[in-house]
Amino acid sequence: MNSRPIVLIFLLLVLIITSQFEWKQQIGEAEANPTTNRRRQQALEREDAVKEKIILAQEKNIQQLNELIQSLQLQLLHCRGSNSTAHITSSQSTGDNEAEGQEMISD
Repeated sequence: MNSRPIVLIFLLLVLIITSQFEWKQQIGEAEANPTTNRRRQQALEREDAVKEKIILAQEKNIQQLNELIQSLQLQLLHCRGSNSTAHITSSQSTGDNEAEGQEMISD
């Protein structure tokens, strides 16, 4: 029973040591190859430029949508105003007709 934890600790140490060597080797390769680093940097810069263009296009679309919303809101207010004016006019003319009808009856 005592040997099992010792074996696990030993395997853990081996894993840590080997991962350290691999990590240092990858760093060394990256530092040793400046052309690859330059290409990666250029690719990242192009990617950032594309992302920025996409963001600007989305902001422009959002602005256009906001303008459309404002236009539609104004149209809605105008329609509501026209509708309520028509309703009031209709109610008044109906009321006038009723008053004329009552005058005729009383005559």
